[in-house]
Amino acid sequence: MLQNLKIYLVTLLILAFSCSNKVEKKNNSDNPINIKLKSTEDMLKIIENTKWFGQSCVRIIFEGKTIYFDPYNISKVDKADIIFITHSHKDHFSPENIRKIITPNTKIYAPLSTSMLLSDSGFVNVTAVKPFENFEIEGIKVSSVPAYNVVKTNFHSKENNWLGYIVNLGGTNVYHPGDTERIPEMKNFKTDIAFMPLGQTYTMNNVEEAVEAVIDVKAKIAIPFHYGMYEGKVDDAEKFKELLNGKVEVIILKRE
Repeated sequence: MLQNLKIYLVTLLILAFSCSNKVEKKNNSDNPINIKLKSTEDMLKIIENTKWFGQSCVRIIFEGKTIYFDPYNISKVDKADIIFITHSHKDHFSPENIRKIITPNTKIYAPLSTSMLLSDSGFVNVTAVKPFENFEIEGIKVSSVPAYNVVKTNFHSKENNWLGYIVNLGGTNVYHPGDTERIPEMKNFKTDIAFMPLGQTYTMNNVEEAVEAVIDVKAKIAIPFHYGMYEGKVDDAEKFKELLNGKVEVIILKRE
């Protein structure tokens, strides 16, 4: 009797998995938010080639391309192929840091207001982006998504059209949220790797909210950032990991 029950349960699991795969394929589209997600091995390869410089500055090297988000706190000269900027606050938009990594061929993407500041600072190859745009850069698919405060609206207003980005790297969706609280749009995102801000002065209201945001975006791996410099404590990252234990794998990067 017990053996028959085991066989029955295994059969149900196989059928459920099979149906899930069929739905996933049916819903695929050119929007990276909806692209079928990759394996843990693929995600870990990306994380192995990821560095965090503090605040929201992240560098990912993928298939020979060097990608920066919100260049800040960079000590060494580098060569960026692509730069994504989320908004114009000085710890996210830093002309001094951008000049350390820019080349004549570097492509920069930023919200409209920030793109104007970039042009005024003498930068070229700048593209202005609004929320909910889908575009491709040399084979890398990108979706721009909103980033704003729901409670602390004086810091990051929705009307500013500031950004987060979902970047598809070989089928793996990497979510850089910019400065944001947990916003309703997150429930429509589908991600593999999600960075999440733990600063509780300007971004999330508490660590628990950051945890809920990770669940909303359906991440398989979460990486805390935007803490330990001007706001948010190092201990918050450990609490973040503890609260997600058994739900989402958390990788805490050492700040460069």
